[in-house]
Amino acid sequence: MCHQNTDQLSFPPTGPGISARIEACLTDISAWMTEHHLQLNLAKTELLIIPAKPSISHDLSITLGSATVTPSSSARNLGVSMDDELSLTAHIAAVSRSCRFTLYNIRKIRRYLSEHSTQLLVQALVLSKLDYCNSLLAGLPACATRPLQRIQNAAARLVYNLPRRCHVTPLLISLHWLPIMARIRFKTLVLTFRAVNGTAPVYIKSLLQPYTPTRHLRSSSDNRLVVPPLKTARSQHKLFSCLAPQWWNQLPTSIRDTDCLSTFKKRLKTHLFREY
Repeated sequence: MCHQNTDQLSFPPTGPGISARIEACLTDISAWMTEHHLQLNLAKTELLIIPAKPSISHDLSITLGSATVTPSSSARNLGVSMDDELSLTAHIAAVSRSCRFTLYNIRKIRRYLSEHSTQLLVQALVLSKLDYCNSLLAGLPACATRPLQRIQNAAARLVYNLPRRCHVTPLLISLHWLPIMARIRFKTLVLTFRAVNGTAPVYIKSLLQPYTPTRHLRSSSDNRLVVPPLKTARSQHKLFSCLAPQWWNQLPTSIRDTDCLSTFKKRLKTHLFREY
């Protein structure tokens, strides 16, 4: 039985003994897996280094047994391709490529399908891929997610069997499909709602802090979150701990004060439809 290892270590760029720390971590993982009748697949073990600044480079080589692992520009984890710049360009390209192939196959049998059947098929095989782990795309510019928006536009035209030049906005409204950027925000805010209401994992809840003013204000009961101060690193703008409080505080109070998850989703989707 094989297992793909996923572990994270942080260290300063000039820290001593970095290779030894990583090798010790992998050795411990390999020993734990052996005790539990598992095997660490070195052929699938990847080393991804995400530097704090693009100008910083690490020339590491990790040795475990007879195998040597060198840094790669991207690595897959749970179906998501992460790159060393966290641009997720490879992941977006892979999702777009897979969805285009699926749409091509559906288009070949479109004449035999009703409009409703096509919609169900597209939602199951295409939109599900667009929505998978899409909260990781939060904070990216619209130009980065444009390939995914093109896929959704093509899917909407396929449902109604319309030509490529057809205006797509009325189709998305008719299908009640949120645009890609809105879907990303929707997923992130749903996760934020679960964290605020105590149903999210502990490691997610620990990233958010309720806002408590130093003196009594009218906003004291608005169910807001603390927005951490942003430093110079541009990558911090993509962090869940930074984006989620900003987006949460921008919601109307009537949505933030909702107790039921299903009601929150309905109100949030209506709000995002108006906004986008």
